[in-house]
Amino acid sequence: MATPKAVISAVKAKSTLKRADKSSRPCARSSIEKLPSEILIKILSYLDVAALFTLSHVNSLFYQLASDNALWHKIFLKEFGKKRKLYPKFVEDLLKKTADISNLDVGHWKWLYFKTGADCDTYKWKKSRYVINRHTGLPSKTEQVLRNLHVSWQLTVVERSQKQSTLDLSWLKFLETSVILCWSGLLPDLHNISAVQLHGVRRVALSRTGLKKPAQRSLMMTLDMTVSKSTQHIGQDKLMQLKLLQPGVIVGLWKDQCSVAFVLLCLHFHRLVERSTQGSSVCPFIEPAAKPPFDDIDPEYGLHGYHLHITLHNIKRTILSESFASLFCHKSQMCDGLMQLTAIHRNRLSEHTPLSGSINLPWRCEALQGAVQNCCIMTVTLLDEFKIPLWYVSSAVSLEVDQSAHTDCNYEGNRFLIHFKDEVGQVKMHFVHDVEQETYTITGLVIYITISKINSHFGTNY
Repeated sequence: MATPKAVISAVKAKSTLKRADKSSRPCARSSIEKLPSEILIKILSYLDVAALFTLSHVNSLFYQLASDNALWHKIFLKEFGKKRKLYPKFVEDLLKKTADISNLDVGHWKWLYFKTGADCDTYKWKKSRYVINRHTGLPSKTEQVLRNLHVSWQLTVVERSQKQSTLDLSWLKFLETSVILCWSGLLPDLHNISAVQLHGVRRVALSRTGLKKPAQRSLMMTLDMTVSKSTQHIGQDKLMQLKLLQPGVIVGLWKDQCSVAFVLLCLHFHRLVERSTQGSSVCPFIEPAAKPPFDDIDPEYGLHGYHLHITLHNIKRTILSESFASLFCHKSQMCDGLMQLTAIHRNRLSEHTPLSGSINLPWRCEALQGAVQNCCIMTVTLLDEFKIPLWYVSSAVSLEVDQSAHTDCNYEGNRFLIHFKDEVGQVKMHFVHDVEQETYTITGLVIYITISKINSHFGTNY
């Protein structure tokens, strides 16, 4: 009879078996199949979780054997039963359930084991998500929590021929209120892409390195390219041109070939942990509605007490990071279906804000790199008076020539405008560029929120 050591050796030699002569595989498998399943499961019971999970990916026979419910139920009790006081209450509730394994699907207790372990890790870091940064109004330990939960992201590209490619990250960059993700390499031409999907991938840490790790996928975004969408040109240099497919989704195209060099995604920190871990592979996480308390006394309820945090940055550094409190709008100032919140007044010189360095968006792909001028990434977080996020967005933006009739005798230089717009709000940011000093100064910043969003958020009827 085969020994546990022999099975473990077989797992370690899996890569060697793949290179073996194909004609020998049926014989090896048929010899294993001759052993009773009870004996094989008894042998597998000596393996640890890491080896057992890896063995389940050898073939269909080993998947059935290494996913046995009775086997994994014992592993579950051994892991969570003796230390039940160290785990949250939901683990205690699971342990009280009757271990009826006869009518369960194959692999049920294996799935339950890994899910419970992941839920315990989430519970452990839950309190960290509620430590709020007083400047940004967002959880201050988002990066730490994501790293401790072993979260990464995958991009699935669907071509018009229905061919699918799942790409792992090339690099990522955590910033103050967002994270930038980049995929580069073998990407199809833009006109051949029919859809793009983003998944958060949470992998379970195993005791052994180098083995296949269980992973849970959470759908975060689906971009259907077959629907008519007008891509926005946001800048270019000698090698690269940048296109904005939708807010937060940037594509870099080689200028001479118009083929995709990289895909860049900007993810805002608001509920990023939940969005990356708590959805399913086909359904995204649904954010619970956060309704502020109703107030029928305040005649301008929902029009004051706003807190704005805005950053301009690229993949290397922060260009601007500012917070503005106590923003408001009177009913008389609401027009064209928009509420206006002015953070920097154009006629108040003391509010004008100089920027740190130039505005550009560096890129790197394979052995090449460059920088697109007058382009960067903007991250906006707008909180209401109850510190509930009303609007949040992270996306690439570009500077355009300011065509407004406003004149300012305090500055000499070229005037530019950043105008970002989505279905919830708008940002208008005015700049003066002093060419001699090579400096930028913000001379105006206004946020616009649709009145329909205000009404749905506060239950008002403006």
